[in-house]
Parts: sequence; structure tokens; C-alpha cells
Amino acid sequence: MDDKEIKLERYKEANQSIKKGQVVFAGSSLMEMFPIGKLLAEHGSDTIIYNRGIGGYISEELLANIHPCVIDLQPAKVFINIGTNDLSRADFPISSLMENYDKILTKIEKEVAGVKIYLMAYYPVNYEAASEELKPCLKIRTNEKIREANAEVEKLAKKHGQKYIDVNRNLKDEQGRLKAEYTLEGLHMNENGYRAIYDDLMEYVLE
Repeated sequence: MDDKEIKLERYKEANQSIKKGQVVFAGSSLMEMFPIGKLLAEHGSDTIIYNRGIGGYISEELLANIHPCVIDLQPAKVFINIGTNDLSRADFPISSLMENYDKILTKIEKEVAGVKIYLMAYYPVNYEAASEELKPCLKIRTNEKIREANAEVEKLAKKHGQKYIDVNRNLKDEQGRLKAEYTLEGLHMNENGYRAIYDDLMEYVLE
């Protein structure tokens, strides 16, 4: 069993004892690494948020495992950040990513009555602050490509009557890059990066 499968099995087990009708975070590593439990505790919040992000996931994998990651929890709200790994694939067009994303939303809407889905804008990256091993990836997954993808995510949200949300304002430097102090290696965020978006995101969680 690889790392992804281990996490998926852990989620399936955890889902046996969850409280339905709560909030779910789904997506890839940028969602999995969100220390939401810790931040909720720091703020004295009793909001229940289940994080079902899986590092390395592409849109096809979330689609294939949408039940343990979202549907089995029967949430009132779902926050999704999926597709950044698809954006790192030079041979995979944004249109193909959006086809998968569309199917993900359709499946959730069909199986979870009255669910509210929040499609999160992809976070910016910082090529200049990137580690050498990550620079080739960030030549493909550029901020320009991210902006292009975000415009498509926004259209998709409208098509489904769901919400596109952008909580990135505190993450960006003057050039629109991910602030160097918030990134681990140009792409993933450290805890302070997540702290910078917590208040903006919680407005949607609590609305």
C-alpha cells in the first residue's frame, strides 16, 4: 500500500465515527497540510471541520475516491482545492482538469442533498523562493497558469450554482507571488501561510 492508500484507509475508518452535516476539506497536499484542527483550537472555535485532503492527489484520484473523501461524511459544506498537481503536468490541459472537476461536483451534488460547495482559488507559487529540485515543476505550474485555471474554476462554480472563493490576498507579495516567508520550497505553505488565510476562510465556513 502506498502513502495515498494508507491515508484513504485511515479516512474510511475515521468516517465510521464522524458527525454528519459538518464541514469537509477535500483536495491534495495543499489541503491536507492545512492545520485546521490546530488553528480552530487556537481560536477557541468549536466548529467541526474534517480534513480529507490527500497529498499528491490529481483530479482523477479525488473523483475515483469521492465517497471516502466527501460523500460518506454527508457534509453541509465542502471546501475543495484540487488540481494543482494537474497543473504541474505539461501534457494535461486545463480543460481536462475542469472536466474532472465538473464530474466531482456533479457526483457530490447528486449524493449530498442541499450541500454547499466552495471552490477555492489555487494558491500562488514563488519560483524565486523555490528549492532547486522544485524549479522545473514551477516552470510548468506558473502563477500565470494558476490565474488562468482560477478563471476556469470560477466559471465552473457559476455553472453549478456554487461558490468560487479567493482567500489569497494575504499570501501575495507585490509581484503577486506567494510570500517567501510563507513557503516551504516555493510551492507548499508553512503554518504561518495557513494562519494568514484562516480568518478569510472561516468567514465562509461560518456564513
